[in-house]
Amino acid sequence: MAQAQPPADAGWQACVATADSATRLACFDRWAQQQPRPSLAGAERAPGVPAASALGQDSSTAAQAQLPATRVISITSEQGCHDHQYSALSRFWELESGTDCGTFGIRGYRPISVSLIAADNINTQPTSANPDNNALTPQDYRKTETRIQLSIRTKLAQGLLTGNHPTLKDSLWFGYTQQSYWQLFNGGISRPFRSTDHEPELVYVYPTELALPAGWRLRYTGAGLSHQSNGQSLPLSRSWNRAYLMAGMEKDRRARVEAKVWQRMPESGGNDNPDISDYVGRAEVAAFWELDRQNTVGATLRNSLRTRPRGSLRLEWLRALGTGAPGGAPNDLRLHLQWFSGYGDSLLDYNHRRNVFSVGLSLVDW
Repeated sequence: MAQAQPPADAGWQACVATADSATRLACFDRWAQQQPRPSLAGAERAPGVPAASALGQDSSTAAQAQLPATRVISITSEQGCHDHQYSALSRFWELESGTDCGTFGIRGYRPISVSLIAADNINTQPTSANPDNNALTPQDYRKTETRIQLSIRTKLAQGLLTGNHPTLKDSLWFGYTQQSYWQLFNGGISRPFRSTDHEPELVYVYPTELALPAGWRLRYTGAGLSHQSNGQSLPLSRSWNRAYLMAGMEKDRRARVEAKVWQRMPESGGNDNPDISDYVGRAEVAAFWELDRQNTVGATLRNSLRTRPRGSLRLEWLRALGTGAPGGAPNDLRLHLQWFSGYGDSLLDYNHRRNVFSVGLSLVDW
């Protein structure tokens, strides 16, 4: 059945209201031919000229070329790993072409944070299964202290195995994390840094789009190498090396779960903490839920995977403090509350169980 033609003298509004694509295009052609042709220099949009979005996506270039000259307005938006059209996991690991921020840029890794902490006890005389690593005298540490964490990473390479895939991009990263416990309120012993842990890592990430039950999607798998040490001499020296496998999945862009399992690598010479895996654990699962754009809650569980299970549980809440722009996505600064219970809050405490509550400010990945 033939489509009804709009009146010849109808404005562009009648063209927009036309359902048939061919008829709508012809209508715009007739309308454009009826318009005066101003000079291009300094031309403003003629009265009644529709915005580009009103013309419809299927209007031809020829038809658009016949419209009066308009002032071009460019609209910028966040790009790459900052584009919130993509999910948190995709932005964090730059899993897709649309979330790529290039190589050798500096990005956040774990939260960069400054926190005030209170614990139910403090490890005044650290010990180890290696008798050479037992502190000889106790220190007068206070249970209230501050914790400072610095963590950054950079992408070394991408497209190693995904090649010319149109969207998915694998990547190789180097990361570094430093966590310090500072006896800020302990003037009696000159406010020392009680413990500082250093952890460089090499991480490979491979993107996937595997559908899982209940609406979940497996977004990546990966592998890594990690060295962690506290840089102290005997008897307080602690260190270990690990190789790990990891994977991450998400659902509805509001929930994500990441899992990691590791194996301690053998060391030559002495071993500072030979039984660390039996306390800190051999695997972890971390789950995060975005309650809304400002609030995220999370839980991280570590387990030794032995008949006598040890490990730790960490619960946390992060609340965004403002937005990057009016009405835009939340900025990267968060109020950060955290509760930790178990072993391994620091390397020096790898075999010392304690409960820790902290409140502070964190700068999450930017």
